[in-house]
Amino acid sequence: MINITLPDGQVKSGLVGVTPAEVARGISNSLARRALAARVAGRVVDLSAPLNEDASLAILTFEDKDGRQVFRHSSAHLLAAAVQRLFPGTLFAIGPAIEDGFYYDFGAKRPFTPEDLAAIKEEMQRLAKADLPFERGEITRDEALERFAGQTYKEELIRGLAEDATISTYRLGDFVDLCAGPHVPSSGYLRAFELTSVAGAYWRGDERNPMLQRVYGTAYPDQKQLEEHLRRIEEARKRDHRRLGQELDLFSIQDEAPGFPFFHPKGMVLRNELEQFWREEHRRAGYQEIRTPLIMNRSLWERSGHWDHYRENMYFTRIDEIDYAVKPMNCPGAILVYRNRLHSYRELPLRLCEMGLVHRHELSGVLHGLMRVRAFTQDDAHIFMLPSRIRDEVTGVIEMVDRFYSVFGFKYRVELSTRPENSMGSDADWEAATTALAGALEGRGTPYQVNEGDGAFYGPKIDFHLEDCLGRTWQCGTIQLDFQMPEKFDLTYVGEDGQKHRPVMVHRVIFGSIERFIAILTEHFAGAFPAWLAPVQVRVFPITDRQAGYAEKVRSALAEAGVRADADLRNEKVNYKVREAQKAHIPYMLVTGDREVAAGTVAVRHRTRGDLGAVDLTEFIGTIREEIASRKTDAV
Repeated sequence: MINITLPDGQVKSGLVGVTPAEVARGISNSLARRALAARVAGRVVDLSAPLNEDASLAILTFEDKDGRQVFRHSSAHLLAAAVQRLFPGTLFAIGPAIEDGFYYDFGAKRPFTPEDLAAIKEEMQRLAKADLPFERGEITRDEALERFAGQTYKEELIRGLAEDATISTYRLGDFVDLCAGPHVPSSGYLRAFELTSVAGAYWRGDERNPMLQRVYGTAYPDQKQLEEHLRRIEEARKRDHRRLGQELDLFSIQDEAPGFPFFHPKGMVLRNELEQFWREEHRRAGYQEIRTPLIMNRSLWERSGHWDHYRENMYFTRIDEIDYAVKPMNCPGAILVYRNRLHSYRELPLRLCEMGLVHRHELSGVLHGLMRVRAFTQDDAHIFMLPSRIRDEVTGVIEMVDRFYSVFGFKYRVELSTRPENSMGSDADWEAATTALAGALEGRGTPYQVNEGDGAFYGPKIDFHLEDCLGRTWQCGTIQLDFQMPEKFDLTYVGEDGQKHRPVMVHRVIFGSIERFIAILTEHFAGAFPAWLAPVQVRVFPITDRQAGYAEKVRSALAEAGVRADADLRNEKVNYKVREAQKAHIPYMLVTGDREVAAGTVAVRHRTRGDLGAVDLTEFIGTIREEIASRKTDAV
C-alpha cells in the first residue's frame, strides 16, 4: 500500500500501481469526468501513470493552468494527426500549448489555404469523434532516430538529447509524435476547437533556418466556452492597435525601418499627454529627471554584466576604432550620473527618472506593431537608498503604480519573481532582496503570486499585470531590487559615521514602455480615448456655409483655452460630418446653425451620450477644461 496526499491535506491509501484516474473516481464521479491529467510530487503526468510510492497528488481539470496546458497540447497533437492524414510527406516540428490556445509548426510542400484549414478541422473532428486513446511509449535514442528517419526537425531534436536518454512518444491512431507529454486520455476529450490562423515561423525562431507554416488554434471543453472565446477574439481584432493606429493616423511601421515605429502628429499628442502626466506625478513624488546617452563604451556594458548576460539582444558600433553599444537599458547611465560625485546619507533616497530610448534586437518574426519593437522609450527610474529604507521606498513605488493605473481604470495583479539560474550575486543578497520585496507587498496588503526563477539576472522583481476590458493581461510595471550594480560600479555614500557605505538600488518602470502602453490603451479604449488623451478633443462644424465664420471663431476660442479642436467646413450634410467624427472617435462635436450664431451658443453632441443640447460656449469651454484637467475616464 502507498499513501497519497491530496491538496486539502487528506491522505488516501492505495495499492502500488494505482493510477490518478482511479484515485479521481474514488473521490467523485464528477471529478473523474472533468479530470485531464495529474500533478504527482510536483510533476504533471498522464492520468494513466502508475503511482508506485508515497506522493502528493492533485487531479488537474480545465480550471487549472496545467490542466489547460495539457488539454491544448493534446489538441495540437490532434491537429498534427489530421495533417498527416490529409497531407502525406509533411515534416513535423513542434506543437506546444500557448496562452488561450495551441499551434503546430509544419514543413509542408505548399502553403496551407483557408480551404485546407477547413478540411483539417473536419478531419480533427472525425478523429475526436473516434475517441482514440493517447498511448505513451518509451524508446532509446537510436530507436527514435530510426523511428523518425526523414523527419528532419524531429531528428534534430533527438540528436540534441543525451545518448543514454529515454525518449517518450505518443500515439494517436496512426500518428506517432516525439513528445514528453502528458496528454488527455483520448481524443474524445477534445470536444470544441477552432483553427484560427496560419502564419510563417522560422524553425527554432532563427531567421537563418527554414520557414515553417504555423497553424494556430484554440480549444475548450465545450462549445459555449469556445464561442465566448471566439467572440473575444473578434472583439480584439476590431480593437487591434495596428489597424486603429493606421485608421486614426497615430503611427506607422515602415518597410525601411522594421521594428522602429514612426509617430505621426496625432500619435505624438497622445504620447506627449502621457509623458506630461508622468512628469507631473514624478515631480510630485520627489524624482529628478535626467537624460543619458544612447551609445556608450563597451567597457561599461562589460562591467554592468549586460555583455555576458544580454549581448545577443544588443546593437553595436565602432567609433575611433573602439567598440560601443547602443543601450538596451537605461540603468548603467543612471549609475554614471550617481557616481559623478560623492553623496551624503542626507541626500538619500536619490530618485532619478528618465524617459530613456533603448534599442533591443528582436527577431523579425516576433515584431508586432507597438507591442514588440526594436526601439522604445522606457519610463525608467532608479532609486539609490540606504539599506534601511528599502521597504519604505518599494512601498512608495507600489503606491505610485497603483495611482497611475487607477487613472486609466485598469485593474491589475502582482507577481513576485525570484532568482533565475543565470544570475549574479550571493544567496544571502538574493534572500534579503526577495524578503524586502515580499515585505513591502504584504505591508500594504497587496495580494501577489510567486513566479519562481523569473527574476532579473541582478535581482528579484515585482511585476504588475494590467487587465484590459477584454480580460487580457499585459505585463507593464516592474520594480527590481538590486544589490549587484552598486557593488560592480563601487557606488558609495558617506554615512553618519563619516565612512563610505554601499547604497541599495531599485530599478522601476510604470508604463513599461510608452510605445507598448499606447498600444494597450488603444485596444482597451478601442481608439475612443478619454478627452484628455484624445488627439482631437472637439470638432466644430456649421450646418451651412453661412455659419462657417462662427464655427471658425468657436474653434479659435477653444484653441485659445487650450482645447485641441478642429473645424469641418466641407460642403457636406451634418449627418455625414457626425458619422466622420464618430469614426475618428472625437469626444465632442459642436454644431453651429443660425440659432447658435444668434445666441452665442453651440449644439453639443457627445460621441457616446448623443445630443446634449445647446450650451453657452463659455460654459462648454469651462466644462471640457475641467474634464481634461481631472483626466476623467468615466466620460468615455
